[in-house]
Amino acid sequence: MSKILILPGDGIGTEIVDQAVKVINSLNSNHEMGMTLVNGLIGGIAYDETGSPLPDETIKTAKSCDSILLGAVGGPKWEVLERDLRPERGLLGIRSELDLFSNLRPAILYPQLASASSLKTEIVSGLDLMIVRELVGGIYFGKPRGIEIRDGERFGINSATYYESEIARIGHSAFQIAQKRGKRVCSVDKANVLEVSELWREVMEEVSSSYPDVTLSHIYVDNAAMQLVRDPKQFDVMVTSNLFGDVLSDCAAMLTGSIGMLPSASLDKNNFGMYEPIHGSAPDIAGKDIANPLATILSVSMMLRYSLNQLELADKINLAVSEVLDKGYRTKDISVAGDKVVGTEEMGDLIVMALES
Repeated sequence: MSKILILPGDGIGTEIVDQAVKVINSLNSNHEMGMTLVNGLIGGIAYDETGSPLPDETIKTAKSCDSILLGAVGGPKWEVLERDLRPERGLLGIRSELDLFSNLRPAILYPQLASASSLKTEIVSGLDLMIVRELVGGIYFGKPRGIEIRDGERFGINSATYYESEIARIGHSAFQIAQKRGKRVCSVDKANVLEVSELWREVMEEVSSSYPDVTLSHIYVDNAAMQLVRDPKQFDVMVTSNLFGDVLSDCAAMLTGSIGMLPSASLDKNNFGMYEPIHGSAPDIAGKDIANPLATILSVSMMLRYSLNQLELADKINLAVSEVLDKGYRTKDISVAGDKVVGTEEMGDLIVMALES
């Protein structure tokens, strides 16, 4: 028996999570998984109902669960709020509160979608890389921070800070993942300019001594961005800081044809995880039945793999997605001429049918 907290959030969050819940219900019915679902609030909708983007009840419930499935948070409606009340603070807050320090963002190109990538097919065909992003430290959480008046003008400050222990634990996470893949880790930093990156590089070298079977390399973040669009298949596992990982993972997302195809996992030291698509809440398309639910469905696959230890069922979901794509079905964001374009609901139904066939 597993207890899963469902946090649909804002915008298209409800629509895409509904499709993932269909998949979970199918697994419960046909494989006796016994996954119990409980619902909670986060983000803008949580603020509207409770006055906080991360209610205490959500944290309390999360700590009683085995994993979390999240939709998306945010939207223009809440941008006028004070920073600490905005939906994104709920997302940052739950990551910090649960110490979900290891963010896994795979960038896998399904062969059926090669033509949807903005790069040439020969450059991206067969792409399968993993970005491991440190998630609860760095400039997003460092202090001091804020906006103040200095010398008669506004002055903004954010602090990029890391303890060596924070760097070491994300390093171990990346090396252990690489051991199950191609045994190569590329650490991304800006050590030629930033002292915090100098420490990052030193600690990565120290961690690497515990993994003699894994090759470690280093690259500056600006070059990493260039190499991702020049020759992305040179990478196996990339490990980097919170800010750099945020930027690079979105860059890698577009190599696959659509940001709507990529799931993510955020794990603590015991593999308790929060699983979510890496895209945003897309309020401009909310309620139109055109959002791509596949990243959220694939997030369920990651949940089964990393938190619930159900590898066969994780593979089964991946296979179902591939089978539906093989038949030419696409949501609008990944479609080209000649594809069978379907809506959010129908795509969810197609995945369930493939699972149950």
